[in-house]
Amino acid sequence: MPSSLETWLDQNAPQSVKNAAIYIASVWNEGAYGLTFGEIVISVFILVVAIGVRGLFARLVVASVMRVAAGTKTHADDALVKSIATPLKIVPVIIGIYIALQVTNISGQAEIYANRILRSVITLAVFWTLSRAVNAFEFLFVNLRNALSSAAVDWMIKALQVILVVLGIGAVAEQWGIQIAPLLAGLGVLGIAVGLGAQDLFKNLISGILIITEKRFVPGEWIKVDGVVEGTVEKINFRSTLIRRFDKSPVYVPNSALSDAAVTNFSRMTHRRIKWVVGVEYRTTVDQLKYIRDEIEAWLWHDDRFAKPPAAALFVRVDSFNASSIDFLIYTFTNTKDWGEWLAIKEEFAVAVMDIIARAGTSFAFPSRTIYMQEMDPPEIMAPPARSDHVETAQKAIAASAQRRGMGEADDDG
Repeated sequence: MPSSLETWLDQNAPQSVKNAAIYIASVWNEGAYGLTFGEIVISVFILVVAIGVRGLFARLVVASVMRVAAGTKTHADDALVKSIATPLKIVPVIIGIYIALQVTNISGQAEIYANRILRSVITLAVFWTLSRAVNAFEFLFVNLRNALSSAAVDWMIKALQVILVVLGIGAVAEQWGIQIAPLLAGLGVLGIAVGLGAQDLFKNLISGILIITEKRFVPGEWIKVDGVVEGTVEKINFRSTLIRRFDKSPVYVPNSALSDAAVTNFSRMTHRRIKWVVGVEYRTTVDQLKYIRDEIEAWLWHDDRFAKPPAAALFVRVDSFNASSIDFLIYTFTNTKDWGEWLAIKEEFAVAVMDIIARAGTSFAFPSRTIYMQEMDPPEIMAPPARSDHVETAQKAIAASAQRRGMGEADDDG
């Protein structure tokens, strides 16, 4: 039944206008891809509304679900909802595509492609949701983190997420009639060619796996690699490791450089060491030396902050005769590994050593030189004391040794 507009045009419009109206109507009804332009406009409008509702859906529905999950006693549902919140925003778009397909009278090839697109979107949304939901179940890997390391578990989670995404892409490819097996075979050949030109990449990847499995270091530990870097490990990536130096500048070190080199892990030390050489003046008497030694040793043994044998060595000994001083060797370890606390203990110990030396009646030595001026009067000759009994014993032993020469031993250089 013709409309009032068509009736009016038929009665009043000139023939050229009628022809133009008929042409426009035919083009409008013919449309494209088996759809009229009216159906296309309606479909686009529905999709635009769906995208607009997507933001409202994200703010209301997802936020409401997250609030409900936050009210429970467990934290697993909170993490699950938070991880899948982004994929859930696709739900309005999927619903919009479905409604658009229902209101349009598509058929034939267009209908096939439209259904494939809808199934593909749903498939990708499902696998994307599963990939993000893996993070919500990290609590299942607590024992595995203790057995391996946090970095190794993080790598496993990332690998599982990548596998789920790849499976989703493969499922979509199957829906579009693309055979996966020949594609994988071609990718294998391509992988060999790429691997030959990317040996360093795979070397660093394997080195990273070795670092994680051997537990040479983990994020948060202080390490030193001679000639490379010293600092705190922040992250172990697939190709390189991020190490933060003490001046807060980041250093990205290839994993192969850390796997093949000797790494000192200071965070795993059992104690912190104090090794001092303390020199006193040569005028210090033997009794004063013994007093200083005994008092410092007693101070260390009565302080619980210092480790005692056999847990760690503890020595206070007169060690050497230096050019300007008699040197004590103080060698001990603190129980704490914290650097700030170690500095405070060392400071208190230094003050105690100074106080002990002062109480002994002597003082620290400093580089000095004594100059003797020649005198006109001859110096007073001091008679040495009598020889000890050990001198006579040693002389007899030397004489006995001299009589035994000739047993495979020459008296001269020959």
